[in-house]
Amino acid sequence: MAKRVIYIHGFNSSQKSYKAVRFGELMANYDVDYCVPNLNHEPLQAIIKLEQLITPNTVLLGSSLGGFFATYLSQRYQIPAVVINPAVAPYTLLQPLLGPNYNPYQDYYYDLNNSHINALKALAVDKLKHPELLYLLQQTGDEVLNFQHAVNYYSQCKQLVEFGGDHSYTGFESTFANIVDFLKIT
Repeated sequence: MAKRVIYIHGFNSSQKSYKAVRFGELMANYDVDYCVPNLNHEPLQAIIKLEQLITPNTVLLGSSLGGFFATYLSQRYQIPAVVINPAVAPYTLLQPLLGPNYNPYQDYYYDLNNSHINALKALAVDKLKHPELLYLLQQTGDEVLNFQHAVNYYSQCKQLVEFGGDHSYTGFESTFANIVDFLKIT
């Protein structure tokens, strides 16, 4: 059975995000089942959709809010995950965005409300029980998230912290070999 690689995009993004597409181009060179589900703003619906894709031979790659989801799934199902500039506490970050929102990449409007914030809080992993299953890729120039939060939260995990960059993870392609190695993609 081919390894399933699930890429989990971030908040207000889609399966057409740059990293999802570029990583998919790389995965075309491997015998893998590469999945990038479109996730909407409902955290519990997103998790359910992702859980339905998990097979015994699954690995994860998540960016921003996708990194938060990947962390939850990694620890719950004990599967390897690479997290890229992950949101450690998205329930705090999204609080100022409560109210009407628009996802330009999936072209739909929605209301972000306290039930979404509470759902994210419920998915938070306070203490990593299996830090060896996580690999943090973090850039210090992330203009959306405080990089130090991720460095501290994932302190027991393998880390690649690069000076500079931004939230999109500048030079993402340079990490391909590290990701493939950590996730044991052959």
